[in-house]
Amino acid sequence: SALPEKKMIFKGLTVNKEDMNKLMLTPLIHYPLPGGSALITFEEAKVAQRIIEVREHMVELSCGGELEELDCCRVRVQAVPVEILLPSALEVRLTQSRRSILVSDLPSLGISKESLLDKLELFFSKKKNGGSEVESREFLDDSGQVVLTFTQDGVAEPLIEKGHIQVLIGKGKYEVKISPCMSGDITSLQLQPSRCPRTVLLLGIPDVLSEESMRDALEIHFQKASRGGGEVDALAYVPAGRTGVAVFVEDTG
Repeated sequence: SALPEKKMIFKGLTVNKEDMNKLMLTPLIHYPLPGGSALITFEEAKVAQRIIEVREHMVELSCGGELEELDCCRVRVQAVPVEILLPSALEVRLTQSRRSILVSDLPSLGISKESLLDKLELFFSKKKNGGSEVESREFLDDSGQVVLTFTQDGVAEPLIEKGHIQVLIGKGKYEVKISPCMSGDITSLQLQPSRCPRTVLLLGIPDVLSEESMRDALEIHFQKASRGGGEVDALAYVPAGRTGVAVFVEDTG
């Protein structure tokens, strides 16, 4: 996504790319599903496109005793593309916390997160270590870093200026990295529609079979090459009278 342009002058030495902070945007789209619908994701995008172009599909049902009349063993479903909104431009205002620090490069000690937080709080709550009373602590699961917030102003800045500090944990000393704790507020967000290349939405599915049987019947039908289908990667079915929510993530396949 496009970030806002800003003129900057760099003075000093450059650093390795590996040491630079990165902004990662990971889509996590919640898509409502009505009753009598299904989402089917194929392994190949060309199969999904083929299914959408045909639009109407007659699906044969393996009744298995659930249906008695032969004329009820076929259902007509509609195949339509899945359109979702993705960010096309994003502006974020960053604010540095006055009382918080970000602790990274933490050692792997084989202890629980709570125990590690206790030991960090114990170390940074002591004035001789440059700290003060800790108001809160938080372990960031996505990055393995810890946010410590002090009760007083003027504690975080000197620690951040040091950059690194030797922390006594148990009987060992470990060097950790101290960074500013930044919070971001979205000031501008522009969205544009994007079509899912491998996923198809099926509509108009009648409630004539059990959920498991209907799911199997749909997958069997749409994986057959003779009917324009192909290998199915995933399938989710919502029976009539119910609603569901599908979560779309970045396609890494």
